[in-house]
Amino acid sequence: MIATRFAVGLHILVLVASDPPGEATSIRLASSIGTNPVVVRRLSGLLFRAGLIVVQRGPGGARLARPAAAISLRDVWRAINPEREKLMRVHGRTNPECLLGRRVPDVLRRRLDAAEAAMLDNLAVTTLAELVDQVRAAP
Repeated sequence: MIATRFAVGLHILVLVASDPPGEATSIRLASSIGTNPVVVRRLSGLLFRAGLIVVQRGPGGARLARPAAAISLRDVWRAINPEREKLMRVHGRTNPECLLGRRVPDVLRRRLDAAEAAMLDNLAVTTLAELVDQVRAAP
């Protein structure tokens, strides 16, 4: 679910960055994404609270709060996941009597945290402007 929400958040931002002023309404966005406008409004609220978009109720639609070149994909990830929940969770009920089993969560947590940090570092080097350019250039 997290990855889907992230992708939908990016889709919203690509459209907001691309549409003429006043046209990026929740109905327009939902039509492109293939979802309900309520889903768009919920995710748009997260993007708004993160300072990525400005939303005008009614016919005004949404617009970017800052240039697309100043919004990284990591910014979007953090906006969509404000609780900073872990991407990959580790089971927590291991048997403390098992010599190996009790060590597994800590070992896994370190590896999974490193993988998540690498993902965030990768997302940080791509901007929304680059993503918009790639979408426009795609066949």
